Amino acid sequence: MNDAPITWNATPSTPKLTLPKGATDCHVHVFGPTAVFPYAESSGFKPGDAPKEQLFALHDMLGIDRCVIVQSGCHGHDNRVVADAMAARPGRYLGVALTPPDVSSDALKDLRTQGFRAVRFNYMSHLAPGATHDQLRALAPRLADLDMHLLVHMEDTLIADLAPVLADLPIPVVVDHMGRVDASAGMDQDPFNRLIALGENDHIWIKVSGSERCSRTDPPYADATPFARRLVELYPDRTIWGTDWPHPNFRAAPPDDGILVDLLSDICPDDEALERLLVTNPARLYDFAEDL
Repeated sequence: MNDAPITWNATPSTPKLTLPKGATDCHVHVFGPTAVFPYAESSGFKPGDAPKEQLFALHDMLGIDRCVIVQSGCHGHDNRVVADAMAARPGRYLGVALTPPDVSSDALKDLRTQGFRAVRFNYMSHLAPGATHDQLRALAPRLADLDMHLLVHMEDTLIADLAPVLADLPIPVVVDHMGRVDASAGMDQDPFNRLIALGENDHIWIKVSGSERCSRTDPPYADATPFARRLVELYPDRTIWGTDWPHPNFRAAPPDDGILVDLLSDICPDDEALERLLVTNPARLYDFAEDL
């Protein structure tokens, strides 16, 4: 039995905002149950279980119809926990895998068949290191052959180093959590300006998730919302959103997912923008099944 503390809010509020049909949460994780899907021995992060059933119940309450599950570093390169969750809601739930940079083409084909649409690399000090620049360049054409893309999770101090490489890749690249910028530094800060410049490339997508990570204030994270809104305004057809449930490495208390949904009212200037962010853009990037 996994006795580690849970990372998610067990009593999230019901959001005031009604989401459009086909609303998509483009960033969640599932942890365990570790009795079935054990954590990687090398992982320094071993949270309490956050199984698919809890995720499904949350989405049903929030009004979310589709989802992208991102493999967590605590499970390493064993992507079975995500595959299991996708299989429980086929077509509606897709995945992002963690793999070594030199993953075989046969392994990538198998992941694509299971419902994985991308490979993620982390560039965060608390996580295993990501791929090198040359490894990214070598992997990108093989992802392109399978209509898969790249997901990058990076500290804001690394945007300057990675941006030239990401800008030259021949596949869609999604930048997680608004580049993990520090909202307290204000919008006219070098990392955010570099993120905006990177977004000028037509294959770069930005995930306006992680307001609670970027913020240095208490909920509802008012200092971070203008960053997300600015990105949605600049790149209306290449922004997506996610809750980041079950919220690993939160600052104080686990975020309330109902509050995170209601932030969309401030992030999106109108209903048309909300529809693009939650429905149209994810459907185009991830190629969801049409039937709900």
